[in-house]
Amino acid sequence: MEKLSFPLVPNFLLGVAGGIQYLSFKNAAKNPRKSQEKTLRGILEFAKDSEYGRAHNFADILKAKDDTELYELYRKNVAPNDYEDLRPLIERHKNGEENVLFPGKPALYATTSGTTKEPKWIPITKHYLNDVYGKMNKAWLYSMIRNRRLVFAGKLVSIVGKVVEGYAPDGTVCGSISGFAQRDCPEFVKKLSPYPFTIYEIEDYTARYYSIMRFGIEHNTTLIITANPSTIVEMQNNVNEYFDKYVEDIEKGTLNPDIDVPERIRESFKPYMKPNPERAAELRALKEKHGTVLPKHYWPDFQVLNTWRCGNTKIYIDKFKDSFPKQMFHQEFSYYATECRFGLVIDETVNTVPCAHMHYFEFVPEADMDKPDSEKRFLQLHELEEGKRYITFVTTYAGLYRYNMNDLVEAGPKYWGTPSIHLVQKVNGIVTMTGEKLHERQFIDAVRAVEAEMQTPLKFFIGFADLDVSAYRFYYEFADLGTSQEIAEDFSKRVDELLKEYNQEYRSKRDSLRVKDPLTHRLQRNSFETFKAECIAEGKRDGQFKLNLLLQDESRHEKFRKLVIE
Repeated sequence: MEKLSFPLVPNFLLGVAGGIQYLSFKNAAKNPRKSQEKTLRGILEFAKDSEYGRAHNFADILKAKDDTELYELYRKNVAPNDYEDLRPLIERHKNGEENVLFPGKPALYATTSGTTKEPKWIPITKHYLNDVYGKMNKAWLYSMIRNRRLVFAGKLVSIVGKVVEGYAPDGTVCGSISGFAQRDCPEFVKKLSPYPFTIYEIEDYTARYYSIMRFGIEHNTTLIITANPSTIVEMQNNVNEYFDKYVEDIEKGTLNPDIDVPERIRESFKPYMKPNPERAAELRALKEKHGTVLPKHYWPDFQVLNTWRCGNTKIYIDKFKDSFPKQMFHQEFSYYATECRFGLVIDETVNTVPCAHMHYFEFVPEADMDKPDSEKRFLQLHELEEGKRYITFVTTYAGLYRYNMNDLVEAGPKYWGTPSIHLVQKVNGIVTMTGEKLHERQFIDAVRAVEAEMQTPLKFFIGFADLDVSAYRFYYEFADLGTSQEIAEDFSKRVDELLKEYNQEYRSKRDSLRVKDPLTHRLQRNSFETFKAECIAEGKRDGQFKLNLLLQDESRHEKFRKLVIE
């Protein structure tokens, strides 16, 4: 395996480009109130002559004398939005119209799952891509050097989505935001990859993991970037199953012909492969010595693992605890979604410091989340209190205005003058174990469709995310209690198929095995009534009783476990 040498060029170049952006980030954090006023004015100025900007009086809002008046006018003229509010305008952009949400047209679209069967197409402007996203990425890469100076001394393994997943009707490309980030990272960072980016076009996930790890394990890898820690679990599962085949490939300079990789992509791999019998011998010796070969064995110089560490991720992180070398720094990926990358994590915590100079943020206290918009309190970034929880709203240079992220976050300590935040969970009917963002409405639609298709009526149904097994458990109370377990499982298989159609993130996580096959349970008669009676007996008010049909709630889950037909 290659010996590490100090990464003088990457550290120097990122020290300059990233250091400048990091200094801007730090300066903005010193006075978030002033930074946020400047940012909001910048966004309104950018979009004031668009159709949306004219309809919502952006030019008049900009006449505000101070930040307090600016925020009041903005709230008065622009109502909170979710994607469905903006979808008609985005559809016009997709069909070629200009100057609808912002000047000109989107440079590209980042796709993600929505609350309906249709995915979200998040518009990305050229300004946002270059002056916001690009600058944040440089600061983020620089932050890794601050934590581990040898992070770019070896190879970089990253797991991202495809850059091109399709096209809008007007020909504008759509794809994964992580793929775009990879595409647009500095050239010297791209050169650290042990494989070409065509690897992300492999459709079969087992083959994709095989290819990534076949190249990664050959080299002295020092950095892994992937949002979901569940991916690390699947990567190691692939190593456990195919280790001997990796070694054979590395020895011969080949890629296993039995792996489902299109010939076009195989051809692109050839410059990256040559016989390496020395590394093959090292790997065989590691297996003989350790039996199960872990990252700390095949990557002893590993420096930084960059994944999510907050929300529901602990269950996956526990599965690879002690698998990496002791010097590894596990850096939180940050509070980051397709719609908005909120900021940077600058230390060993899970707390993201919002980039006050890049986006405009609003926060609704958790206690107000169920109130009508007219009664909600909308707070500014500088008003957050440590330990309190809030719903996040963002305004960006990419056409999202007072956009409800549907996320519950908790405020942490301040970085200079800016409160930090970390994700707690999705809210309002969205469940996510590993980024699949499955919406209750999608689950209900799928169950109702299968109910009609199979002519198997239900009295009640509910679904729960089970983090321990990384799978959804579907519970059905069939009208005919004699319905067999076999039919119930066929019902779930069909629901699963429809959910893959409705939600591309769910399909991705299922195909990649990060979300396992759903588990099926039949419920006793009057299961909902029994559950409700137990809740009311525990003090829940009958008039306020509400139950979502897709949940991640172990206390409620346990009550339904007791109502299953054995």
